Amino acid sequence: MEQSAQDALTAIAAKETWTAEDHAELLKELFATHDAPNKFKAMLARMEADHPEPKGAAALKIGIARYMLCRFSAALSALADATDNKDRRFFQGLCYKQLRQYDKAAEDFERARDRGWEGHEALAELVEVQALGGDLDKAQKTLAKVAKKASDSADCHYLTGLIQELRGFGEQAAEAYEKARQVDADHGAATFRLAYYYDLHGEEEAIELYKQCAAHPPVHANALLNLAVLYEDIGQYDKAVGCLKRILATNPNHPRARLFLRDAEASKTMYYDEDQARRLAKRNAVLDIPVTDFELSVRARNCLKKMDIRTLGDLVRTTESELLAYKNFGETSLKEIKDMLTAKGLRLGQALEEGSDMADLATPRQVSVSNEGVLATPIDHIELSIRSRRALDALRITTLGELIARTEAELLACKNFGQTSLNEIRQRLAEYGLRLREAS
Repeated sequence: MEQSAQDALTAIAAKETWTAEDHAELLKELFATHDAPNKFKAMLARMEADHPEPKGAAALKIGIARYMLCRFSAALSALADATDNKDRRFFQGLCYKQLRQYDKAAEDFERARDRGWEGHEALAELVEVQALGGDLDKAQKTLAKVAKKASDSADCHYLTGLIQELRGFGEQAAEAYEKARQVDADHGAATFRLAYYYDLHGEEEAIELYKQCAAHPPVHANALLNLAVLYEDIGQYDKAVGCLKRILATNPNHPRARLFLRDAEASKTMYYDEDQARRLAKRNAVLDIPVTDFELSVRARNCLKKMDIRTLGDLVRTTESELLAYKNFGETSLKEIKDMLTAKGLRLGQALEEGSDMADLATPRQVSVSNEGVLATPIDHIELSIRSRRALDALRITTLGELIARTEAELLACKNFGQTSLNEIRQRLAEYGLRLREAS
């Protein structure tokens, strides 16, 4: 079996040029070959050595090979000098899709059809990039063309689900993905989207579906990433490391896989104190209690409101002198506040006295930023990994405003939230000109 696969690879490599059919055959044979990533990288290295400045047919072969190794920008560089046929345009479209340049991807899939692509694959890819690019109405119209040719195909059901999902109809999308898998149990895109849907909803089926994605060529890097996160969540760190190493075997420079691998390997020796986590969660819940939940005099209530003190957490970060310095706030109001805090086992200035541990846990005051519209942006609208999204859900953070009111220490204290997730949060906030609150 191994020798047969190796012979097939050698025969394909010897071809003057490659087509989409050769790509499909390569995937099948590589999946049956031991140490396939290294063997294929060696094959590409030989082709590049033979054609240091590839043109025409050689450029098409090298472009397809680079695409298969997830070197999408380098693949586009080679394909730009390849013979301008339907295969070149199709693989350029695939590269642009992976780079999330959906408009360019759409152009190339249309040109692949113009140059003679007869199957519905290019049309299906066109629907997908139109949908992922946000033009759902155009995607729906293009999907109608796919339906005319293959209404009951796995691709048609999958694309119907994708449009439904992006319109916000998750349950209908999941049903469509299931229909796609009934037609083709190995449909990678439908299996991945269904796994992702179950993953977001905490369903155990997600692990099995991600495993199915990884069991059939081409291997879905995002499926392996998400599967690694799920394995970490249930403490199976060796399996998480294995998933990430599979990605890096093909693409050693995959940034997220490299960062996730560090976290997964560190987690193998990390001790998590569940009792301490429960204590911290309980104290956080107390500190989050609004002061409006207590019986206070009108004067005390108004003073706290004007000082922007909204929770018990705000109070434990405030001193007696700060309160008394405020206009119309006297000893009577001070006694009310002290009695209220004492009933909860707290006192004024406690966070400042106990240092950063409690200061970081105290609910921060509202952060003032000029663009309130940005701060109201829901977290659901921000592109985040599943691990980061779960941590924010656990902390009940629903908007960017609530997120920037947190410190790095608060986020890192959340179970399975590591430096990789923190870096991701920082990057997303930077895109909006925001950053996390600095610890007191």
